[in-house]
Amino acid sequence: MDIPESQISAFADPRKWLSYFPPLGVSDLKVFGASIDWRRSFITTDINAYYDSFVRWQFRRLKEAQKINFGKRANVYSVKDGQVCADHDRASGEGVGPQEYVLIKLELLHPFPPALNKCKRLHKRKIFLIPATLRPETMYGQTNCYVLPSGDYGCFEQANGDIFICSARAALGLAHQGAFDIENNNMFLPYAKKLGSIPESILNFKGSEILGAKLKAPLTKYDCIYVLPLETISMTKGTGVVTSVPSDAPDDWIALYELKNDAKLRAKYNLEAYMVEPFDVIPVINVTVPGEGGWSSDVSAEYWCKQLDIKSSIKDAIKLKQAKAETYLHGFNNGIMIIGPHRGVKVSEAKLRVKAELIAAGQALLYFEPESAVISRSGEECIVAHTDQWYLKYGSDDWRSEVEKHVDTVFEAYNAENLARFKYTLGWMKEWACSRLFGLGTKIPWDEQWVIESLSDSTIYMAYYTIAKVLQGIDNLDGTKSNDLPAELLTDEVWNYIFLTKPDDQSVVVPKVMQTNQKYLQAINIMRSEFRYWYPMDLRVSGKDLITNHLTMCLYNHAAIWNEEPELWPRSMYCNGFVLLDGEKMSKSTGNFLMLEEACRLFSTDAVRFALADAGDTLEDANFSRKRAEATVSMLFVEEEFSKKVCERRDIELRDDEKTINYFMDKAFANEIQKLANDATEHFDAMRWRDGILAGTIGLQNARDAYREWCAKTNIPMRYDLLRTFIQFQAILIAPICPHFAEHIWVNILKNHHALGGKGKGTLRDPQGVWPRNLNVDLGISRAFHFLQKSIRSLRLDALRDAKKDKSINAAYIYVTSKYPQWKLSTLAFMRNACQNNKLIDKKSLLSSLKSAPDSPCFHPEYKSQTKFIMQFASFQWDYADEIGLDALDDDLPFDQKYVLEDSKSYLQNSLIPNLVLDLQIFDLAVDPDAPGPEKKKQNATPGRPIIYAFHSTKK
Repeated sequence: MDIPESQISAFADPRKWLSYFPPLGVSDLKVFGASIDWRRSFITTDINAYYDSFVRWQFRRLKEAQKINFGKRANVYSVKDGQVCADHDRASGEGVGPQEYVLIKLELLHPFPPALNKCKRLHKRKIFLIPATLRPETMYGQTNCYVLPSGDYGCFEQANGDIFICSARAALGLAHQGAFDIENNNMFLPYAKKLGSIPESILNFKGSEILGAKLKAPLTKYDCIYVLPLETISMTKGTGVVTSVPSDAPDDWIALYELKNDAKLRAKYNLEAYMVEPFDVIPVINVTVPGEGGWSSDVSAEYWCKQLDIKSSIKDAIKLKQAKAETYLHGFNNGIMIIGPHRGVKVSEAKLRVKAELIAAGQALLYFEPESAVISRSGEECIVAHTDQWYLKYGSDDWRSEVEKHVDTVFEAYNAENLARFKYTLGWMKEWACSRLFGLGTKIPWDEQWVIESLSDSTIYMAYYTIAKVLQGIDNLDGTKSNDLPAELLTDEVWNYIFLTKPDDQSVVVPKVMQTNQKYLQAINIMRSEFRYWYPMDLRVSGKDLITNHLTMCLYNHAAIWNEEPELWPRSMYCNGFVLLDGEKMSKSTGNFLMLEEACRLFSTDAVRFALADAGDTLEDANFSRKRAEATVSMLFVEEEFSKKVCERRDIELRDDEKTINYFMDKAFANEIQKLANDATEHFDAMRWRDGILAGTIGLQNARDAYREWCAKTNIPMRYDLLRTFIQFQAILIAPICPHFAEHIWVNILKNHHALGGKGKGTLRDPQGVWPRNLNVDLGISRAFHFLQKSIRSLRLDALRDAKKDKSINAAYIYVTSKYPQWKLSTLAFMRNACQNNKLIDKKSLLSSLKSAPDSPCFHPEYKSQTKFIMQFASFQWDYADEIGLDALDDDLPFDQKYVLEDSKSYLQNSLIPNLVLDLQIFDLAVDPDAPGPEKKKQNATPGRPIIYAFHSTKK
């Protein structure tokens, strides 16, 4: 980044980052051609007194609304830093939250293993192995317990005197956690003698040293179970101890199966047969999956291991993964308890009940870990700790229900997966830790030992955008330049006036502090008007990783601050994935890294923007391709040269429409321009940028190229007015992506007298301006055009195939037909009925339905002998529908196939076989069933699918 080495030490002060990097960001975005009102730019934290005041007002409002509370809560925590590790404090693991486990207390029975017996401090103590589970309802099926033979374990004393056997990592987590005593006013009781202490192990040993130990497990029917080996245990997840429920966990089933059936394996670990052989699988949950491909079992893990013929945990690892996916997914969603007091209850309900009962009986306790690894910026792997914390009460029933209602009725997420992620986050997000003890940010107004963390102070800053130009203006990111309205005058009363009152409300009283100064009064009235003009926020564009925090928090906080005006809540949010570079993750260490300014310098700004638009715009990671950027440079140059030639009528023969008749291809090209413009507009409106350029740029160019080739092969000059329309539409439709190129074409080549991106009438900013919307399109002509393009490709392939066999070919018949035989009509009708909601059913389901459905034409008495052909035809038409849409399933075509081909006969004669002009005749078999040529060829013709018969003719 070209930072002088002499300045690097200055970055030890976090404020240096705020002064150094934001101006560079502004500079790079200007190079990128971003259309930004820089008067509304600002940085956050208390360095900016205006924004600091805004955040303080927001948090006081939240506290008044009882949306903030204080207490101990489970949070991802850095022991090294001594504070909660919020998302923006992480080197990796952003979006990862605490995961709740239930630790099952498996009491160690006498005689203790020799390794433990030798330690006097363990004598007469209650010792427990503490496996972590996500499924407490399955504990009725415990048959044994697993440890990692090579794993390092310790004995850790708890506050109540119990000894827990687990990994040191789990002991560290437990030492920072505790339980809440419901019967004693929710008093917090730490698990460790001293909350947050580094746990000391009374005794350290390997897992192999406690193999064969006898345990007492809650809920299982067995009086005792034994400690067995499992080589696949991870010591970096859970406690290093795993309780075994082979009825519902494929890993447990195969491990027990191997030990039962392999005496040598038992001998390797010094295990006796009585430790494994008597322990049969205990049915706990019935899983019944309805429908085609469904299944049912009371021991789903065993069922799937046998279905997939799993015999080894190592050799069958891939199949084991599949078994786990089937078992866990359907076990939770479709499972019904068949044992214990909750027999007949859904697993999803029984889980909560059994968990509460185990904890109440002192047989289990709650334990938290990060959902996946989180590394703090200080380089430490984080744990979960119960910390004193100011937290936002996200997830409270009334607050969440209001936001969910908004998401369900008003909010636009642009695609189903995006919306599902928002709904999922609303389902689990609760009690967000919004404070930390040090770092950059705004101090909590009523408790200034705490700093508001960097996500929580940025949830409604979109509102601040609307007024920033009044408070800060241009080139004043930190708000330190002089202003007519001092930040200290921005009291809560003033902020309320700006954001919570309406300009037309005559009952509103101007804050007293503003009444004495006309400039002050004018400023706050401008800000109030600006806010009301711009809000609600119509669109927020962000990354998919922020759905689980910042973006959902944005919805919550808008609902809290503007609780009486839901019409001001965010209207839509569009999210995209991360950016790959040439298919690989960007990394400075590997050299696969590209800065924005550098990319613009290498490829030009417009080429970079085009390559980014083409990189992908779903939640999947986008791929910026250097080759695509390079190709775009060439493409833009070629289009510029073409536009110059046409507009200058230089080195190109053109015709004027008033002087010549219209050919079908003239009509088709004009129609296709309008259709592609409509398509591009629809895609852009839906934020599908790649689809937009595929229609508005690539699609337009392909249509132009097809028109140009047709004219060249038929010796008919292209129409000037159509090409000028093409150039105009391409400039408009590419303008959001390549604004500099578009402006150049619009002004310098098309010679328009106003800038395309300027202000006023006839510009992109004019609602009634040049952007094409809802243009008239003849779908019949459009289908005919695509019929011609597709026919040329298929006829060319068939003709070339025939020409390879017979070098003397010089003539051809082309057959079209507008009618299907009745069995094909019945098949098409069946296929249309199978396609619900105007969507093409997947091919496998369609063909399966054709084979089995009672109303399938395959079962029609007259067509039984045609079953093979019905299946082939359906498969053929499905492929066609997948290519052009459901129109492929129509009984009739909305155009005359013979007319389209006859109109392009000269083109066909010159295009099908290189360096050969075919003697060509076209027949409509519906009109001329006795047309010459082989019957087999003629029978293959179907509506929309012409067939060619190429041959040698002696006629001259």
